[in-house]
Amino acid sequence: MTAPTHRILRALDRFNAAHPWDHNAHYHRWILRQLPARCARALDIGSGSGDLARLLATRAEAVHGVDADPEITAKARHLTPDIGHLGITFTTADALTGIPAASYDVITCVATVHHLPFAEALAAFRRRLAPGGTLVVVGLYRARTATDHLLNLAAAPLNAATGWLKNGGRPAPRPVSMTARTHPAELSFADLVREAQHALPGARLRRRLFWRYTLVWRHG
Repeated sequence: MTAPTHRILRALDRFNAAHPWDHNAHYHRWILRQLPARCARALDIGSGSGDLARLLATRAEAVHGVDADPEITAKARHLTPDIGHLGITFTTADALTGIPAASYDVITCVATVHHLPFAEALAAFRRRLAPGGTLVVVGLYRARTATDHLLNLAAAPLNAATGWLKNGGRPAPRPVSMTARTHPAELSFADLVREAQHALPGARLRRRLFWRYTLVWRHG
């Protein structure tokens, strides 16, 4: 990497740190469009500060959020007004072994599955998904191909512009949803497609902007 390129990247990192925005929340409305208008039970794996769980409560009679981080789970409860009336519960538990023994019409998992053994996680989600139910994953992948790197390059200026616009051009603190622990992705998009098609035949995966991919699978 040349010195000018390094300086540009450092400046971009400083700018993004001063104008943060939640890339995962960017996909929340898209997630809702993949789901039925109404359902009985929804499960959000890696529920974080509860933003998606609260949106799911507009569709589901009962929503259960599971996250391994007790601190962010406490924040989710604090940020959810009238939590009992909304039918939302938050549990601190392992994303695989701590999934409640129930059947769900909707399961969502945003920026969490790369913390887990991928194939094992998909198998666990499948066991908990009711017939006719929908699984939606928004995840991270490791860039390895030319297509990956071009998409990431295109996302860089859009990311900075979006952060600036969302924060009104002013420096801002990180949203609560961005205070949870993070971990870099290890699997490439090709790895994810291969393992997903084995665990969930017919699953639809797509690369997305802002260093994400999506997976949608419906339990036939």
